[in-house]
Amino acid sequence: MKISELFFSIQGEGELTGVPSVFVRTSGCNLRCRWCDTKYASWKPEGDNVTINDLLDKVCSYPARHVVISGGEPMIAKGIEEFVHLLKESGKHITIETAGTISPNGIQCDLASLSPKLSDSTPNEGDINKEWIDRHESKRLDYDILSEWVNSYNFQLKFVVSKEVEIKEIQNVISRIEGKILPEKVLLMPEGIDPDTLRSRYDLLIDLCKENGYRLCHRLHIDLFGNTPGT
Repeated sequence: MKISELFFSIQGEGELTGVPSVFVRTSGCNLRCRWCDTKYASWKPEGDNVTINDLLDKVCSYPARHVVISGGEPMIAKGIEEFVHLLKESGKHITIETAGTISPNGIQCDLASLSPKLSDSTPNEGDINKEWIDRHESKRLDYDILSEWVNSYNFQLKFVVSKEVEIKEIQNVISRIEGKILPEKVLLMPEGIDPDTLRSRYDLLIDLCKENGYRLCHRLHIDLFGNTPGT
């Protein structure tokens, strides 16, 4: 598997915020989000090819039960099914962070952290070639696949938000996913890669959460470590 980074830290986002976890970031992505904060794993994939057994040994060398598999888009990583199977056999709790554009196909997963991409995620002309812009726009949402994830796994739906008008788009996305989605399973996370930007958006997100019963998603790792690889 091509791995961008592997590190031991605490979960900074979602339902398991604060839980010590081993993070495995695969390299490679089928989307090109405008605001992506890990372009070294997506826009310009970097990393080393690591055997699954070596990867497993490294993960198990840390004193953590929780493993977070992220990207890029981990569901396109070669050998991902075998890797998570071995993790499960080792007694690990597995979170897969995915955009929900690739079918789970029965993959073993304890928490599917789904991040459907809103229209604001599409890259701007001039930042990347038009072929990627068109590809991103055509692939960023697949309601059948999102429904498959929601109906097959414990999940959280995590949306990156920068403007109030995006709440209507979020509600439209949720309404088109088949399956029971409790409001507290919907997480609103501020767009931003520095503490000041994040704080400037919390008031908006708090109001939206109070109005709709959604959950505010902090980005604790940004406050603690900054937007730094390996944290």
